[in-house]
Amino acid sequence: MIRENLAKIEERLENALNRAGRSRSELRLMAVSKTRPVELIQEACEAGLRLFGENRVLEAAEKFTGRFPDVELHLIGHIQRNKAKKAVETAGCIQSVDAVRTVNALDKHAAEIDRVVNILVEVNTGGENAKQGVRKDDAVFSLIDSILERQNIKLQGLMTMAPFTDDSDRIRECFCSLYNLRQRCMDRYGAEFFEILSMGMTNDYEIAVEEGSTLVRIGTALFGAR
Repeated sequence: MIRENLAKIEERLENALNRAGRSRSELRLMAVSKTRPVELIQEACEAGLRLFGENRVLEAAEKFTGRFPDVELHLIGHIQRNKAKKAVETAGCIQSVDAVRTVNALDKHAAEIDRVVNILVEVNTGGENAKQGVRKDDAVFSLIDSILERQNIKLQGLMTMAPFTDDSDRIRECFCSLYNLRQRCMDRYGAEFFEILSMGMTNDYEIAVEEGSTLVRIGTALFGAR
């Protein structure tokens, strides 16, 4: 099932990349495995996938610790400070950083185990109260300033979640907003800190690719409905 689904996703990715005049080498595909059993993760690995995303720290640790040594694991859900230690022990990248207190906790616990952890700044481009993420450019810049002062976390880019809607224009506006913010950040801080533009999920990844995403996070289209 996963191989068949992956082939369909790859075809749609290729079409979206062609429309945008981009190449497949510019884009990474993440398998979002939250709530999925280890057996399905193994099946995804056998289909060739090596980048996985999990929402909950403890679930991710339970499923991935001691397994899948050649897999890259990202945490894409909101990180509570009391889970920061387990987060840096478990994942190579945390995509959902949106507050200085989280930066402080991650840096502290990464230093304790002599590790450098990659992070992305989560931006709330849709202005939705129910979603996490930094909303204003000045707040994004302030958070980045704080991140760049730390020794044990490394900034790699930006992440967003578009509203769950059938309004493709609104979705595109959110992705375009993050792309433009990334350009301003690159001008201000340097391109080396913004290699990743993580945007696009099952319901909107083709639009995200057209608007410059470098990493799409696919769960349902790959694993099937929960």
